[in-house]
Amino acid sequence: MSGLTRHLRLATGASLLGCAVVAVGLVFAGSATTLAGGLRIAGVPVGGLTPRQARATLEARSARLANVPVTFLAGRERVSIRPSELGVRPDWRAAVDEASREGDGFAVLRGFRRLTLQLDPRDIEPPVRAYDAAVAYEVGRIAARVDRPAVPARLVRHGLAVEAVPGRTGRLLDRAAAARTIVDALASFSRAPVRLPLVRDPPAVTVGSLARNLALARRIVSAPVSVGRGSAAVEISRAQLAAMLELPATGGAAPALGGPAADAFFRRLDREVARPPRDATFAVDGPKVTLVRSRPGLAVDVPRTLASVLAAAERRVRRRALLVETTVPPRRTTAEAKAMGITGLVSSYETFFGGIPNRIHNVQLVAHLIDGTFIPPGATFSFNRTTGARTAAKGFLEAPVIINGELQTALGGGVCQVSTTTFNAAYEAGLPITARTNHALYISHYPLGRDATVDYPDVDLRFVNDTGHWLLLRTFVTDSSLVVALYGTPQHRRIESETSPLEVVAKQRVVKRVDRTLKPGEQVVDDPGEPEMTTWVRRRVYAASGKLLSDQTFYSTYVAAPELVRVGPKPKKKRGKVTTPASARRPATTASG
Repeated sequence: MSGLTRHLRLATGASLLGCAVVAVGLVFAGSATTLAGGLRIAGVPVGGLTPRQARATLEARSARLANVPVTFLAGRERVSIRPSELGVRPDWRAAVDEASREGDGFAVLRGFRRLTLQLDPRDIEPPVRAYDAAVAYEVGRIAARVDRPAVPARLVRHGLAVEAVPGRTGRLLDRAAAARTIVDALASFSRAPVRLPLVRDPPAVTVGSLARNLALARRIVSAPVSVGRGSAAVEISRAQLAAMLELPATGGAAPALGGPAADAFFRRLDREVARPPRDATFAVDGPKVTLVRSRPGLAVDVPRTLASVLAAAERRVRRRALLVETTVPPRRTTAEAKAMGITGLVSSYETFFGGIPNRIHNVQLVAHLIDGTFIPPGATFSFNRTTGARTAAKGFLEAPVIINGELQTALGGGVCQVSTTTFNAAYEAGLPITARTNHALYISHYPLGRDATVDYPDVDLRFVNDTGHWLLLRTFVTDSSLVVALYGTPQHRRIESETSPLEVVAKQRVVKRVDRTLKPGEQVVDDPGEPEMTTWVRRRVYAASGKLLSDQTFYSTYVAAPELVRVGPKPKKKRGKVTTPASARRPATTASG
């Protein structure tokens, strides 16, 4: 056979083969307006349908299932969820578009593509959108019911014995995989139950990883530990060490000592060996002031001593710990006290009192509350702020007190004795007095116009320290007198006082009460009362140089106290003999027969 003949035959065969291929492609090409056979979307056959028909079919079916729940299984838990609850929305348009591309192309190419799908069908899953927050919430809710976290191995103590308790493997919901499974299942047309994925949760701490800590904990409580300095020592028993033992919750941490038992032990130890610091203060004797020097204290350094005890307990021998002490500085050093300038008496005032024991008790109590008060330069002393509320819890008793212009019995009676004495000490010191209120009733045993009442929290006594140095307020109280003294840098101020006589503003009213033990017309005055009165006190304060520092007037108005009178009853009216007039008498009747 010649070469030409052979070439002709090959050309003819190729031509016939090409024609056959074209013929096959054309046979299977089908219509370009319909989807290829062998295609499924979410398990639904869509071959032969137009894209619009396929999308309408899928959307209608999906809408019918939007409120039909799928049951999800996780362990023994069963949870039913509807697609609408999580906003699950399959994108059927995108799925149909992808199906169109699978069987699309020019006639011959389309035919071969569709032939391939006939031989190897394909199922297309649509893209799915969902409300992520709702999905996460539902997954978390399922996990809360399903999760059984692993239990790590741990060390436990029973008395003096320490043991290792094995852990336990747990199970957890695979949240990421479960979220994908839930969304895919709700987007599908199947309503068969779906099992959610669970994963094992092995314990992070095993008995083997606790072996070293177990041996160490047993050694800590194996014998007593002594703690001390020099030859003096205190023993910590095995039982005490066991009570202090803090076993680690994880395998990485080592046993330690601490907790309430350790706190209690070191409190007792501190009471035995500690020496509290002494603040610098001032001892007074009349006008004389002596500086009492400060002294640092000693206390147990608990963290360092506890570390030493733990180190000793971890040893098999030489189980002795060092008692570590630390210096405790005073709150007020000698140098700081010297700088306060408290060198002598600035002023003092004394008042005398009597009354029932409860009143004397209250005077002594409130005097104690203000005693030792330091007033910084430029600061304001407040009687109420210093004493606080006068309550039964603080020990105040009921005693006579003026309320609304009447003498009554109430809690804290006698406090105003102290406030009045304090006011006069500040008055004599020439200090600016910024708040002062007189008593409602005039009290004769106080200096005229120089009384001061208080009532927590509204009615207060306040004055300002304008001396340029600290002031120390001290009180000295006996059964019948009270002295309030102010110590600081003596100012040598000169005080000039001018007091107006009491002026009657209005007479007191008379309150009468009938007393049947008295004779008619008889009167007994139980209390003469007092009229409403007013007065004022003017104080001029001069410096040692003669310069006028202040000119202040204190006004006082005292309400009237009624005059109380008992009177006898009114005389009874005398009653005369009653006679009946003759015209009113009934005539006698005579019977006849």
